Amino acid sequence: MSAAGEVKSVVSDPRLVEERRRQIILAAVELFSEEGYHTTTIQQIARKAGTSTGLIYQYFGDKEDVLFLTLKLVIDSYENEIPPHLEGVSHPVERLCKALSAYCSIVDRLRDATVLAYRSTMSLRAERRVLIKDGETRTNRLIEGCVRACTSAGFMRPVNEHLLAYQYVMFAHSWALKHWSYRNRYTLEEYIAEGTRLLVEPFLTAKGHLVLAGMRAAEESAASPPMC
Repeated sequence: MSAAGEVKSVVSDPRLVEERRRQIILAAVELFSEEGYHTTTIQQIARKAGTSTGLIYQYFGDKEDVLFLTLKLVIDSYENEIPPHLEGVSHPVERLCKALSAYCSIVDRLRDATVLAYRSTMSLRAERRVLIKDGETRTNRLIEGCVRACTSAGFMRPVNEHLLAYQYVMFAHSWALKHWSYRNRYTLEEYIAEGTRLLVEPFLTAKGHLVLAGMRAAEESAASPPMC
């Protein structure tokens, strides 16, 4: 990692560093979301985390370090947690649908932090903003690769793969950004299903539609109670 991406700690135990930083980050997300990054103080974060100001400075150099690792946690979660959902899935259409579903599920778990990333990334110094953008771009390339696999195999009509991938990314992020509106209308599962209908189905070819229909039939069969 570049020097800009390093956050030094005076504590040498990696397990303890990870544990304490996560504790502090969880408190910071709540405060940054409610009070704003610039008005939140290290003292407030310490109180929310149930620790001391001095202890925070053992794990972070300053408040920007806290924000940077908070946003990095979000971006790393997108990048690292989507691929396991695709393991063992070979069909391009199924991989695309599972990637979209996984992305939305991760955003759901990190809703406040996802919104914070939109609000506060510009508060980082320039070289750290680049690292956050680079991390998000790697996830976007994964989604774009799923789209390209569908078009290359003839399951999706030719499209601007780059732009369509970003539509999927924005759809996933929107679950956090507009959750105040969506939460009274959709469950997460319903939201993902609507996203598939709006952003996947219209681009499928005839054989792509057959695959999607088969996937839905298999899901319905798996969800049905066994016959006695």
